[in-house]
Amino acid sequence: MSYIDIVISSFIALLASLLLTKPVKQLAIKIGAMDIPDHRKIHKNPTPRLGGLAIFFGVVAGLLYLRPEMNSFLAICIGSLIIIATGILDDKYQLKPLMKMGGQLTATIILIYSGLIIEKITLPFFGLVHLSPTFSVIITILWVVGITNAINLIDGLDGLASGVTTIALVSIMVMAILDGQIAVVGLCAILIGSNLGFLYHNFHPAKIYMGDTGSMFLGFTVAVISILGLFKNVTLFSFILPIIVLAVPIFDTLFAIVRRWYNGENIMMPDKHHIHYQLLNAGFSHRATVLMIYGFSAVFGILAIAFSNASIGFSLVISFILLILLHLFAEIVGAVKGKRPVLRFLKKTYYKAKTTTLKSK
Repeated sequence: MSYIDIVISSFIALLASLLLTKPVKQLAIKIGAMDIPDHRKIHKNPTPRLGGLAIFFGVVAGLLYLRPEMNSFLAICIGSLIIIATGILDDKYQLKPLMKMGGQLTATIILIYSGLIIEKITLPFFGLVHLSPTFSVIITILWVVGITNAINLIDGLDGLASGVTTIALVSIMVMAILDGQIAVVGLCAILIGSNLGFLYHNFHPAKIYMGDTGSMFLGFTVAVISILGLFKNVTLFSFILPIIVLAVPIFDTLFAIVRRWYNGENIMMPDKHHIHYQLLNAGFSHRATVLMIYGFSAVFGILAIAFSNASIGFSLVISFILLILLHLFAEIVGAVKGKRPVLRFLKKTYYKAKTTTLKSK
């Protein structure tokens, strides 16, 4: 497997996803897999779901060309098929949360049975920590199911989940290149290509949604790739790196769980208080909100890359920057209608730039 092969496989995935999205859209309309507007939705017109099927087919096309050799590859494929089947059923019939969780757990257990498991982590000042078999299984289940649902929850605006996962995959791919993990580079490149092909149809205003078929598949594959490419390496911050890479969906999910628990709500039921909804409520446009979250994801991705080869002193500086970013992130998450000073500044800057652009025209 060469880097030229990887580039070709990524292009094949992009082209397949780009071309297959339209027939997948027609299939979604035919079988009634439609996203109908309600009080919690942003869109006004019924929109086809099931777009994740095009992403999946794009990945399959790329893999058929690349044919990567790696441990647990068959288990990853079987787990992905289970996730795709669960997503299709949910996009068509709206499964109950526990039924979706059952599909996710089944796919994760297959991974664990194949030997793909988080067995050790590296922590600053503690070094390499080997986990007990039971704790390894628990951590692996929490990670895979958690990330699968985190990407699923952030899929609330046109192009958001696809863009955020692409940025995360680019970050992981860069670290895999630096670490010489060619198989992980190949998987990242194929997923990035397929994501971008679908994003052409999914960016605002979206012609089709990826649905749970896409968001769960992306979450599952990103979780698996992070185990292969980040948890398996022995750098200083191997435990922290995947958390930083996926900081936006992880923290948004954690805030959602805490918020629902505090308000006495079912933590598995959807609401309209995620970060993207908060930004929309604060007055930002649909596209500006998505691009802003892309920006946050990119910053966290760059920080993760810096962490991967950092000294202790440099890492402490990065930690300080990260804390500032987290504070800014919390300001935006907690803001409604411009009540927070940071958000007021962002809104003022945004509208000033918008007004200047309109005057120049």
